Amino acid sequence: MKLKDREETDQVLSNIARRKELQAKFGYDLDRERLAVVQAAKPLAGRILEAGTGRGHLAVNLARSGYRLVSFDQSADQLEFARQNLEANHLTNLVELRQENGEKLSFPDGSFDVIFAVNLIHHLKNPYQVIGELRRVLAPAGKLIVSDFNQVGLAMMAEIHRLEGDEHEVSPVGIEEVGNCLKAKGLMVKKTETNFQIILVAS
Repeated sequence: MKLKDREETDQVLSNIARRKELQAKFGYDLDRERLAVVQAAKPLAGRILEAGTGRGHLAVNLARSGYRLVSFDQSADQLEFARQNLEANHLTNLVELRQENGEKLSFPDGSFDVIFAVNLIHHLKNPYQVIGELRRVLAPAGKLIVSDFNQVGLAMMAEIHRLEGDEHEVSPVGIEEVGNCLKAKGLMVKKTETNFQIILVAS
């Protein structure tokens, strides 16, 4: 690894550690929450897609468990952050990162057997359109896992962003509304909840 690349990776890991340390003060363990999502989704088989790579936390946890997956994000900066996170954990061979618009994916219909969307909904301007696209690329017998912060989690993130001198923008459409939408589409939805997250497994 070149010196510049190593310095960038060290900075990424430092940023992740700093955010995790801040979250821990609120009782939030990021890796434990991601593993709770994975556990709720099991059994996992076939092609896996992650919608909304972010900093790569779910991708890292899935890859650590030996799963291969495709993960997409609209932001090139977030994908670069995730790439360095995966590289630092020696997991780049298990995750294919793609830059995609969630409202208009390039994947063919029915491409994936399992799709994760974790802490994505509250960021979206058009969540129902993105959910429609995820359903389009989900195989007929596939499984869609949508998870996002509950009110406790959203309050925590608002405070963390405030402490960091930022604002946590939240879509008016939340995880509960998405769950109702999935049920209205005829999907069976199983709900699990942690102290901070609501996890919906739709099939």
